[in-house]
Amino acid sequence: MDSVPVSEPQALPLIPVPPVGERDRRPGLAGLDQADLGRWFAERRQPGYRVRQLFDHVWQASAVSADELRTLPAALREEVEQAFRIDTLVETEVRPADAGLTEKALHRIDDGRLVESVLMRYPARGQRRWRATACISSQAGCAVGCPFCATGELGFMRDLTTAEIVDQARFWRRRLAAEGRRLTNIVFMGMGEPFLNADAVLAAAEALSDPRRFGMGARHITISTSGVIPGMERLIEMRPQYTLAVSLHAARPELRDVLVPLNRRYPVGDVVAAATAYSRQTGRRVSYEYVMIDGINDTPRDGDELARLLDGRHAHVNLIPMNPVAHTPWQASPRERIDDFAAGLRQAGIRTTVRRNRGFEIGAACGQLAADQAGAPAPAAVARRRELLVSRSAAALAGVQTARG
Repeated sequence: MDSVPVSEPQALPLIPVPPVGERDRRPGLAGLDQADLGRWFAERRQPGYRVRQLFDHVWQASAVSADELRTLPAALREEVEQAFRIDTLVETEVRPADAGLTEKALHRIDDGRLVESVLMRYPARGQRRWRATACISSQAGCAVGCPFCATGELGFMRDLTTAEIVDQARFWRRRLAAEGRRLTNIVFMGMGEPFLNADAVLAAAEALSDPRRFGMGARHITISTSGVIPGMERLIEMRPQYTLAVSLHAARPELRDVLVPLNRRYPVGDVVAAATAYSRQTGRRVSYEYVMIDGINDTPRDGDELARLLDGRHAHVNLIPMNPVAHTPWQASPRERIDDFAAGLRQAGIRTTVRRNRGFEIGAACGQLAADQAGAPAPAAVARRRELLVSRSAAALAGVQTARG
């Protein structure tokens, strides 16, 4: 009897996701510009200054309910509430870590989906001023499926709207204002791949950097990508002053195929070339994120390959010790090996920083955002995913060794 080829089972999302509810058809105010609102007010024969009043409530006061629109007449407040969502975050739960320096927010949006954002406070030290960075999400779940990242285990649920993205930043601005502090930086490094939701992400970045709206300086906004080249090309055409961060994690194509599956569609050499084009167009240095995984991508050869890949480019490498994730057998590289890896890059002329992880005990660190109220992964699913990762990474490493021989 002829044998029937058996294909390798595909790993399914490990974490049960909430059931889909109905979407609220009202647009979020934070996703609209002054012209959009101007037309709406004009249709109702309202004076132009009402637009500015509403803008001030949304952008300066971070209003979340109609009751806070106090400069508008009661009847108009009611009309605004019927037509728009003043805040798209239906419910938010906050969990602290690091003695309060780190906070993770679990946001429930209109259809019951859960997304997360994180606030990191950095006390003043030496000549560095006090800072606060909000890490915001662009999608519910993620389609890229990097095996060291918990978000990928959710699978992809849906893109967030512009307002849903911006409202995360408005949430943290409001929370900091209550402390007499201000938000200083925003990074698109939460759940999702930003450039797989490019329209909403770029519109959100524009709103956040618009002096008439959120007012964050463009140089204080970072957009991260696993290497979606069409999105990077759009950024090149726009020539903004945002910081571009590329999630690299491996310089060798065959290993990056395992660690960043998107590499099969957008190869690492092409991704770095696109990032370099953005740097040349804008004069902005590109950040390359590199998660350090014990025995996988932290060898001297990996460091040499990375140095060659980035040689002569306006680049900065951030080395990030891998954070614990339930489904993977991997762990962070030892600190001594990370330091040696960093020293090798610096010796090659590559600016390098070793990141200190924040919020890992509440699942708020890099790679851990999994909307953790969605449910716990089943042990059997975790075991199967571990087996797949071991076999795939072993095959990639063996292929490299064979090529060397």
